[in-house]
Amino acid sequence: MQEQIKELLDSESGYTLEEMADKLDTSVREIIAQLPAEMASLAGGEYVWNLIEELPSWGKVTTIVQSEGSVFEFKGEFPKGNIAHGYYNFMHHKSPFHGHLLVDGIVEVAFVSKPHRGAESHSMVFLASSGNCAFKVFLGRDTQRQLIPEQVARFKQLKQQLATAGTAHS
Repeated sequence: MQEQIKELLDSESGYTLEEMADKLDTSVREIIAQLPAEMASLAGGEYVWNLIEELPSWGKVTTIVQSEGSVFEFKGEFPKGNIAHGYYNFMHHKSPFHGHLLVDGIVEVAFVSKPHRGAESHSMVFLASSGNCAFKVFLGRDTQRQLIPEQVARFKQLKQQLATAGTAHS
């Protein structure tokens, strides 16, 4: 499968993780697990909620939810929330981003560095128990469409920490 993934990565089509999973009849998690080490780090559920609680401090990001071929994007600060009744509830009244994440529905997070349409791109992929993506958070860009340096630094730090933690748990 790694060779097939490499071919998809090398193609000019710019396949998303979901498109790659569909083409290879597997889950997004399996695609991420087979990416070259410099492209992805997987971390267990023990990291998910601390990261979600940290995300509002990152500033502008792009949150993406894909469902049945449709793609929904929100560009702005990730909202604060709290856990109640089995859900993480986005509660910041000034944010246009509202919703509820099933606490037991997110089991892993992956830090993925994969070019998108030829541009450097970094995302946090929140995975469901099915191995498929519940949602993604992409690092933000400034008015010149450049990645925000502070976010890139924090992302790379976390990605490295998770890679190291994953090695220690193996």
